[in-house]
Amino acid sequence: MKILVTGVAGFIGSHVAHILLDRGDDVIGVDNLNDYYNPSLKTDRLSYLTPKAGFTFHKIDIADKDALDNVFKIEKIDRVINLAAQAGVRYSLENPHAYIEANIQGFMNVLESCRHNEIKHLVYASSSSVYGANTKMPFSVSHCVDHPVSLYAATKKSNELMAHTYAHLYRLPVTGLRFFTVYGPWGRPDMAPFLFTKKIIEGTPIDVFNNGNHARDFTYIDDIAIGVVKSLDNIAAPNPDWDSKTPDTATSSAPYRLFNIGNNKPEELMYFIECIENAVGKKAIKNFLPMQPGDIQATYADVTGLETAINYKASTNIDIGIQKFVDWYKGYYKV
Repeated sequence: MKILVTGVAGFIGSHVAHILLDRGDDVIGVDNLNDYYNPSLKTDRLSYLTPKAGFTFHKIDIADKDALDNVFKIEKIDRVINLAAQAGVRYSLENPHAYIEANIQGFMNVLESCRHNEIKHLVYASSSSVYGANTKMPFSVSHCVDHPVSLYAATKKSNELMAHTYAHLYRLPVTGLRFFTVYGPWGRPDMAPFLFTKKIIEGTPIDVFNNGNHARDFTYIDDIAIGVVKSLDNIAAPNPDWDSKTPDTATSSAPYRLFNIGNNKPEELMYFIECIENAVGKKAIKNFLPMQPGDIQATYADVTGLETAINYKASTNIDIGIQKFVDWYKGYYKV
């Protein structure tokens, strides 16, 4: 197949592209290589994709409608994986307009291009952040998510509504995936595994928010990437039982699905830090701080829907995944 991967130079996008290329698919990658974090990490990810047969790269922003339309026009794409987005909960407090441009306008352009080019299946990234103020655990896609606590979460909930609309109106097969705290080699520098590893190695204090009383459903990147590709292969079909399962979707039987994709095992933040300490071989200097605006205390994914649909099951334990990340970090930065 010929598959478009947006955000291909990103953490998840680059791993997904490797799986697709290695099995023989053609991958059309797009990315704007912005400077939300050091672009050199993105270009280095790309450097491992570029030599592979079947890979084509276009440096464009999905918020640029004409540029995106042109990629669809010249490449004759079969399926789409949309991973391009402005990420980060805390950054949404500093630069809210970036989230509207990338996550709303950009996703709208993707939907329109899919609609007008008869795309066979669109898989897109949502986030566990949509659960916001929810306290019932584990988080289920049947739960109400009308109380986001960050603009980032609000844009991701908006993506889910927009995608359902296009599935309903235009019969575009769409699958949404709510990612739960993805980590691993080539991870983002703004996320806790990267920040903690860097500071522990340097001997500088790490900020531990909510006084360490957080729990996260950490999910290793290989488990995530495999789940994305398997979801792409399993095309969403009209679901006549959808209404009885999720009443908030009213009378729609659109070819639309929404799944959690996570490890199904929340880990305490202090144990997560201990795993990094063990992998680095050095104790952290901890600076305990209160809860930050936009944060949620715990995440825990109910993944039964994805297990049923694609036989998905994350298999990487946190201690093994963290060791692999730290090994990569030391190699990449020549520590």
